[in-house]
Amino acid sequence: MALNPEVRERATYVGLIGLFLSLFGLFAGPIRKRGHETPIRPFDVALLSFATYRAGRLAAYDRVSEPLRAPVTETEEDEYGAGENVVAQGEGVRKAFGELISCPTCFGTWVAAGLVYGMQIAPGPTRLAATMIGVAGAAEVIDSAVEALTWSGQAARKRSAPE
Repeated sequence: MALNPEVRERATYVGLIGLFLSLFGLFAGPIRKRGHETPIRPFDVALLSFATYRAGRLAAYDRVSEPLRAPVTETEEDEYGAGENVVAQGEGVRKAFGELISCPTCFGTWVAAGLVYGMQIAPGPTRLAATMIGVAGAAEVIDSAVEALTWSGQAARKRSAPE
């Protein structure tokens, strides 16, 4: 008897949550037994935040990762003409993975977990990778702020210009 797609999709979500918790237990146990955790300082939290932000957006939106998304998502024109949306396709497990990778926050949760685990298991290489991705994330935030301010300034000048 085949499960309907919605049940398979929910089962996938539950499986992913189980995987997340299992990995947490797998990594947390040995670190606790070793007796020395690598402290995560406020700078590390900021670095990991920017890296998680950038990696989530990279997976969900960037063209360079489109071939990796293609089996489970499709890119559609935004109904308002503002750009494009990445949406999950298919049903069941395929749709569940499509929703995971097309959502920067959802995917970012897994990235954050991997980076935090990495800071405990292999802090040097993890910090290097997080720095590269995090700098790109900070630059993206700055670029977005500049773009928003530029558009706001241009709109204000147009509104205040005499006709």
